[in-house]
Amino acid sequence: MNAGPLVAVTGGTGFLGSHTVAALAAAGARVRLLVRDPARVAPALGPLGTDPDTVRTVVGDVTDPAAARRLCAGADAVVHLASVYSFDRRRRADIARTNVHGTEALLRAAVDAGTGTVLHVSTVGALIPSAEPRLHPGSAVGRPAEPYLASKAECERIARRLRADGAPVRIAYPPALLGPHDPGLGDQTGRLRDTLRGLMPLWPTGGFPLGDVRDTAAVLARLATAPDPGAPDRVFTPGRYLGTGDYLAALRAATGRALPAARLPGRAMLPAARLADLLQRWWPWHIPAEYGAAYTCVHAVPVAPDADGGAGPAPRPAEETMAETVHWLYRAGLLTYRQAGRAAERPGP
Repeated sequence: MNAGPLVAVTGGTGFLGSHTVAALAAAGARVRLLVRDPARVAPALGPLGTDPDTVRTVVGDVTDPAAARRLCAGADAVVHLASVYSFDRRRRADIARTNVHGTEALLRAAVDAGTGTVLHVSTVGALIPSAEPRLHPGSAVGRPAEPYLASKAECERIARRLRADGAPVRIAYPPALLGPHDPGLGDQTGRLRDTLRGLMPLWPTGGFPLGDVRDTAAVLARLATAPDPGAPDRVFTPGRYLGTGDYLAALRAATGRALPAARLPGRAMLPAARLADLLQRWWPWHIPAEYGAAYTCVHAVPVAPDADGGAGPAPRPAEETMAETVHWLYRAGLLTYRQAGRAAERPGP
């Protein structure tokens, strides 16, 4: 029996990363992870049914070219997921270092190693603001006025330059993601939790594409283990555009809770959100009113229906994804029974 392809992964202990590693392992791939702390591997992969002992690790930082070279050596495919996903302005330096410098080091190491498939995991946020009504594979890179999104736009430029030079770099664009088993309680999961805890009484108008982490992980695993030479080099992973009102309606349906909230014009909320962003520099606790989240809601547009290039399944219903996310938060002790509503009684995913 032939061994599966060796897939090198960065960011494999994060939310999308851990689900992608689980999908790769289920597809028969051998997985090698770049990690700063090997102790994070078991807590991230164990709940997903992946035996941590079957995953090889390279200890190092994604911004270290030597560590990137060790990770990529001999790999059949590289999946670059490592990223600081945060709208917290206190992390601006870490965002620039990890996202931009890390992408430059990792993608160049993968190309120099002669890797057959180099998959850069971007985000739809790298393409906003857009002058077009829908995003598609030919959409221009955005120039967002927000540190995290700006860093992802710069990463996008790096990946596109390498592709233009003939490197086998493909780019995947996930939407905002929810789902169970988020090892670090990331931005989207944290915002949903804050909503259920009553910390999000005001929402901007507008919206954003939202998907299930498991759907995107399945697409990334397929792109890494069964590459199609004729497939497009830019692919959007499954998701649906939800207005903020639709988001709240889906969460109400998932939990059976009223969740009272007011929606205000998005552009009118941006100055207040920017002020909260500035105050966050000195306030020791996280302020839920993030400028980056409001900015995204104002500028995000839907993704064209055929933008997945045939790579992905139909996205799961938002209510289903939210219910399973809330159920996991409750089981993990991060929401009370009352806060989770009827999702607390839902069978686990």
